[in-house]
Amino acid sequence: MSQNSSTRTTTPRAPRPRRGPLAGIRVADFCWMGVGAMATRLLADFGAEVIKIEDRNRLDMPRRLPIYKDEPPRPYGEEDPNPDPNKGGLFNNYNRNKLGVTINMRTEKGRKLAEELIRRSSVLTENFAPGVMERWGFTEEYVRTLRPDIIYARMSGYGHDGPHHTYKSYGPVVQAVSGLTHISGLPGREPSGWGLSYMDNQAAYYNSFALLTAVFARAISGKGTDIDVSAVEAGVELLGPLLLDVAVNKRSTRTPDFPLGNRIEHPQAAPHGVYPCAGEDRWIAVAVFDDSEWQALVTAMGAPGWATDPKFATQQSRFEHQDELDRHLAEWTRDKDRHELMHRLQAAGVRAGAVQDARDLTESDPQIAHHGTFFELDHPVIGTAKFEGQPFRALRLQPDNWRSAPLLGEDNHYVFGQILGMADDEIAALAEEGVI
Repeated sequence: MSQNSSTRTTTPRAPRPRRGPLAGIRVADFCWMGVGAMATRLLADFGAEVIKIEDRNRLDMPRRLPIYKDEPPRPYGEEDPNPDPNKGGLFNNYNRNKLGVTINMRTEKGRKLAEELIRRSSVLTENFAPGVMERWGFTEEYVRTLRPDIIYARMSGYGHDGPHHTYKSYGPVVQAVSGLTHISGLPGREPSGWGLSYMDNQAAYYNSFALLTAVFARAISGKGTDIDVSAVEAGVELLGPLLLDVAVNKRSTRTPDFPLGNRIEHPQAAPHGVYPCAGEDRWIAVAVFDDSEWQALVTAMGAPGWATDPKFATQQSRFEHQDELDRHLAEWTRDKDRHELMHRLQAAGVRAGAVQDARDLTESDPQIAHHGTFFELDHPVIGTAKFEGQPFRALRLQPDNWRSAPLLGEDNHYVFGQILGMADDEIAALAEEGVI
């Protein structure tokens, strides 16, 4: 633990046998940031023994980012110059239910230690820039000499071959290269992208799917496999009908009236957008797809005179006059409570939803609370914190949420002693030498 960590009494954190459908699977996890850590988090949630391998001298970015509980928010770029590696909330979220060890891979003894851990693991994961694992000697061919049936899962921006495979990336770069940034935003404006690394999360789900598929295949065949996930290609998968539209109809995805922002083009729907409500930065989303829904909305509004204008008489004409329609609807919603209006419109048969922020989701949304989407785990430094659960429920597949994220090097003695069979004096010597 770092010297500037402030510890507190917490729930038991000692490793125990895991429970769940993936119990018995051990993962030597070199992943960092979100795209890899979220992928292995799913495995850890459902019983896999995921051993996160870190370097004390090169902290994982989520350990450094100043996203701290009970402290004012700061931009991602404003890293703490002297971070407490055990305080980062983002790291805590990404790495729950995992074990954590430290290995200095720049040392020969460190690489030998990693080799022994790989021998005793059935899955190896990493999401470094291509070439890092090769510099350490862990090519796919060599790894298979250590464990012939291992699943070697590699995750990167562009994949591990091809003309761009050496390029480095983060989520916003992947979004730009895959075409997602170009199709986002408002008509007549520059591409907007997102204010977060959206593709880190999305590519992570493809990584999880690939890992689970490989685990299932090995259970049948007894053979491992190599996995190479490209985040850029995962982004391309999300373009969907737009690629077809470009190919078949020769349309451009950036014109004076495209992207559509909050609107929709197929099927024709109007009104279809986000409208202001009472309060600061409060909004409601409304979607109307046919004449019966429009009549329900008109009735809920009290049949205002403007709604009888012939230009709003049919779905086609409403679609053609969306700008004027949106102005009228915005004036009607502007002084109303977003949640009260959502319930009122839903009761009338109109698709509507309050635009919610993080506080709404974690503290007041009754549907989220009913499903138990958020749960709490204790942490020696952060204290009790909320985590978002998996977005599905299954009768006999319960997550095994046994512990919050590991402290830096927290499980060195357990992993190197109990799993690798090293004596206490050997572990102490490696620590003294800076190997762990």
